[in-house]
Amino acid sequence: MRVVVQNDKSQTSGVPVAVRCAALALATAALLTGCADRTEPASGQGGPAHTSDPRAGQAGAQARRTAEHARLAAAARRWGLARTPLPTPAPPAKKPEITARDGFEVDGQEEDRLPPVFTTVPTRQKVVFLTIDDGAEKDPAFLRMMSELKIPYSAFLSNYLVKEDYGYFRRMKALGVTLNNHTLTHPYLPGLSYDEQKHEICGMQDIMKREFGRAPTVFRPPYGNYNGDTLRAAKSCGIRYAPIWDEEVFVDHWEYREWDRSLHPGDIVLTHFRGRDEWNGTMVDDMRRFLDKVTREGYAVARLEDYL
Repeated sequence: MRVVVQNDKSQTSGVPVAVRCAALALATAALLTGCADRTEPASGQGGPAHTSDPRAGQAGAQARRTAEHARLAAAARRWGLARTPLPTPAPPAKKPEITARDGFEVDGQEEDRLPPVFTTVPTRQKVVFLTIDDGAEKDPAFLRMMSELKIPYSAFLSNYLVKEDYGYFRRMKALGVTLNNHTLTHPYLPGLSYDEQKHEICGMQDIMKREFGRAPTVFRPPYGNYNGDTLRAAKSCGIRYAPIWDEEVFVDHWEYREWDRSLHPGDIVLTHFRGRDEWNGTMVDDMRRFLDKVTREGYAVARLEDYL
């Protein structure tokens, strides 16, 4: 209730002061009563009760989880997967220490604090990391599939293959994918001088910053080949990590680095942006093979950069 008290002497002249004060008191009481009428009713007086029942919040969260699981299951069927992929776990509160894999170090690795080369992230979580190299194939269906299924992955780009369509990779970045460095022209780096290697890596850093807004801190040497000059050049370009891979998935088979030919927690899996021009299938076929295996074996797919 809104009370407007007008200061109009023509209307109040001749009215006793006591009467005017009484009227003002009544108006004030009405205002307070009106405000009280809009508060929640006391217990036992009826009307809607507004209580904060934690069970209601829990039920709502469970309903949202159920709906999301149903959505993902429908997407998995639509993309021809045998099972619904397992949800990505939350990133670790404390990131693991990343060091060079035994036997993959170069001279001066620790003394010069060079980017470590590694094939697996130390974690107890049953997760693997999907990484995709070069950028030759630019399949819109692949982007839709991975977005609908909420599968994280990291892309390692070479400029000679992506420059014809930077827009495709901008769309990928907008979907939450991290874009990393895979050199300008994908050469065999150990065959180049230090300055030539630096040009390949730093040149790609410049392009990544210009086209995608930031220079990455993660770099993969082409073919997984490198030497001390590679890692020193990479460090000078702002690179902190140089992951390679433990398994590689193709559209029709898997290849393994380890003797047991198995997945392990924290393994980095490699594949390539390829289509029917080079493989007997599409990127969607490739991802179907990848996801069916990791899900069947109880692994979720996590985002590599969340662990670095």
